Amino acid sequence: MPNLIEQRVAEARAGENPTVLCQMPSGWAVIGDQQFISGYCLLLADPVVPDLNSMRGAQRAQYLGDMCIIGDALLEVTGAYRINYEILGNSEPALHAHIFPRYLNEPAEPRGVPVWVGYTKDQYYSRPFDLVRDKKLMEEISAAIQRRL
Repeated sequence: MPNLIEQRVAEARAGENPTVLCQMPSGWAVIGDQQFISGYCLLLADPVVPDLNSMRGAQRAQYLGDMCIIGDALLEVTGAYRINYEILGNSEPALHAHIFPRYLNEPAEPRGVPVWVGYTKDQYYSRPFDLVRDKKLMEEISAAIQRRL
């Protein structure tokens, strides 16, 4: 059975993943299933690989560069003051990067620590992705990414 990242990449290839922002040279830019921080995105590697260390040379550089392009687009679109990048792979053992815009209007305590530490599970699940509500934001992020490719 494929893991969640493999499923999402297969759905993206088939045009069936509603969270897709756009295809990038190294994979798929998607908006997060939970928008507890508005603009939270991920980069799903395509082809799917276990981790960043499975990539070499130009492929690895492309993935990291694409990750930064998403961050640059988020800075432009959201007005965030910084971007947090996280590649974990602990629960889903396939390469994917979490890209979090961080805002000065976040409460000080969670703003000063990694998102997974600063926000409780209740906060995490309180704002699921909604295609209608998030459509304009998705279009703006996608356009900003496309301008950088």
